[in-house]
Amino acid sequence: MLPFFTNPYPDELLYSAIARYHFYSGNLDCKDTLEELFGSRSVIPSVEIGSHFSMLTEKLGSHYSIQTLLANHTIYPYYAMFLSKSRQQEIIQDVANEGQGLYARLGIIAGGICRKDGLNYCAVCAKVDLEQYGEPYIHRDHQLQGIDYCPYHEVPLKKYPVTPNVASRIEFIRFELEQMDLSHIYEVDPYAEIKIYLAKQAYKLLQQPLHPLSRQDIALKYRSLLRELNLVTSSNRVRQKELYEMVQKKIPTDFLVQYESVVDDAYEYNWLKVLTRNMKRNVHPFRHLLMLYFLEQDIDDFIDLKTDIGPFGEGPFPCLNRAASHYQKLVIPSVEVTRDFKTNAPIGTFKCTCGFIYARKGPDKSSEDCFRIGRVKQFGSIWHEKLKQLAEGDLSIKEIARELGVDSKTVKRYLSNSIEISIEASELNQELMAKYKKYIVEFIQEFPRLSRTTLHENCKKQYIFLYRHDKKWLMNVLPSNQKKQQPTITVDWSKRDQEYVVIIKKLYKELLELEKPIRITLSFIGRRLGILANLERYIDKLPKTERLLAEITESVKQFQIRRCCKVIDQMIMKDEPVILWKVQRIAAVKSHHFHEIKSNLQNYVQQKQDVKND
Repeated sequence: MLPFFTNPYPDELLYSAIARYHFYSGNLDCKDTLEELFGSRSVIPSVEIGSHFSMLTEKLGSHYSIQTLLANHTIYPYYAMFLSKSRQQEIIQDVANEGQGLYARLGIIAGGICRKDGLNYCAVCAKVDLEQYGEPYIHRDHQLQGIDYCPYHEVPLKKYPVTPNVASRIEFIRFELEQMDLSHIYEVDPYAEIKIYLAKQAYKLLQQPLHPLSRQDIALKYRSLLRELNLVTSSNRVRQKELYEMVQKKIPTDFLVQYESVVDDAYEYNWLKVLTRNMKRNVHPFRHLLMLYFLEQDIDDFIDLKTDIGPFGEGPFPCLNRAASHYQKLVIPSVEVTRDFKTNAPIGTFKCTCGFIYARKGPDKSSEDCFRIGRVKQFGSIWHEKLKQLAEGDLSIKEIARELGVDSKTVKRYLSNSIEISIEASELNQELMAKYKKYIVEFIQEFPRLSRTTLHENCKKQYIFLYRHDKKWLMNVLPSNQKKQQPTITVDWSKRDQEYVVIIKKLYKELLELEKPIRITLSFIGRRLGILANLERYIDKLPKTERLLAEITESVKQFQIRRCCKVIDQMIMKDEPVILWKVQRIAAVKSHHFHEIKSNLQNYVQQKQDVKND
């Protein structure tokens, strides 16, 4: 065990910590450092990950393990989530031993893009490190392929002038302030917003525990999100052409060219097709981040997202036959999925052994949807037998329909071909009619002051039967309607119009002053003031109110512009530079909407600056 070691700083590459150890140990020859740490003078230092970790952890002591070094001080977590489970385990063995084939397993050799030929740093991070630790160090999140911005400070990375493995393969490079440019001068970058998003998501990848997910899990999560965009067929195939067109609209082609990620739609193995199909090929993590950018996903939310289990979930499914003893029990093992020819939405058909067959349109949005019927295709023998039993009893059509969970017309239709309900044959039920009439008369005599509504509620069965079979008698015996005489009120609409104008103007002023803007609409104003019914029904009688509402209510686009302008005003007030991608992020406007209002905002910023200069 070593007498001392330069413990890695937060998110520092192991390579950087070893370079610092070499410096502080006073070793003149790097081979001496290699022998002290790895027990061999022939180990080749690796900037990104490394090897011989089993020997290194033995030298460092119990505070370090292969997994903690790999997870916290290498770039491996950038790749880990997108590898198969077997490949993940193989890499653990690679880094523990000699590391042969490590980078090939990661796909860096075959699928590497945006290769960095040196070390990168953030000028702001270097200053912070100097203040906090007394020296700058190599951050692993600054060395990731395809990542050119610092996720903390949102500024472009700079290249360190000394490149590893140029003078010697076993040389260790340690950051030195004299070699670093700590100025804050950067060129204008039209794609800064996308690059900063990718940098932040890449950093979040590095913070994930090792192997919570694998390539198979990621593919199912993608399918779940693509299904929401109607890009997955009923047979679980991804609509590649539509996906390609949507990605092209979302991500600028010039950006894809810059990062070697242009999608060739004609090529069967382009990265977009490989990423959305069940293939054994690896896709570079940077391209996975591009996919997440297209899907507008954050890594943390994406990891918590449920994997796709089809538009209707996994079986078994419930039988929804109310006539069966197994009603709502999970007895249907599978679902047949077809598609709606008009909307392309999936249609699930569920067949139970009791003969009950039902279908519904998907996909299911919640766990409660599995108990929803869109259409009954076949009721089955058990349902028909139950219908026959109920028809022979003393029940009305509606009561039978309620018992079976169907419409009254459905009950009538199926009964017309089999058996008549006994209570429908009034000529055969004179005794029952006389019984119900006697009951109604006695009830009225006992409670003479009851209204017709109350009588109906208390004698529902008798009332409905007589209403159907002897309505004339029932109307004669019932108490007369008790209509309340209400005085006629004449509304002064002109006065009310003026009152509405006053209170709406007051509310409008309050809404404009809110810290968090709210879209101003007729329905919102009406609900807030309690006058929505009058605004919807009698707006033609309120001309002044109508004109005012036309002036102050906002479309979605107008509201987005106002929200962004408020952010711009705050930036100008704080004397901050107005950067439109920051405005979009703070105002929480989606990219495709922001592009529509971008010119309006640029004009607004120009006007503000002109006023300020005057």
